[in-house]
Amino acid sequence: QVQLVESGGGLVQAGGSLRLSCAASGTIFSINAMGWYRQAPGKQRELVAGITSGGSANYADSVKGRFTISRDNAKNTVDLQMNRLNAEDTGVYYCNLDHAYTRKVYWGQGTQVTVSS
Repeated sequence: QVQLVESGGGLVQAGGSLRLSCAASGTIFSINAMGWYRQAPGKQRELVAGITSGGSANYADSVKGRFTISRDNAKNTVDLQMNRLNAEDTGVYYCNLDHAYTRKVYWGQGTQVTVSS
């Protein structure tokens, strides 16, 4: 059973930084693509950043240059470093795993990020 557990959300002032972490279990972590999504109130869930099993990253245009996604295959974790946060970054952030064999997608429970302006 694949499980994803996020941590690191909270309240931060505009211009500040937060680091989110997602711990995965129940799968061979290194073979799976991982991602961070967010959902703002009244909006659809959107991709923030993704990272392949090989470590290649991609970002939403709105976060390029401010956010960095990274993975540690030894610890089964994927992190999202968020810098220069603004009010538009507010939302619930979800960790996502795209299973390499089954192609099933798994989600964490989400962690709230609130940026005060």
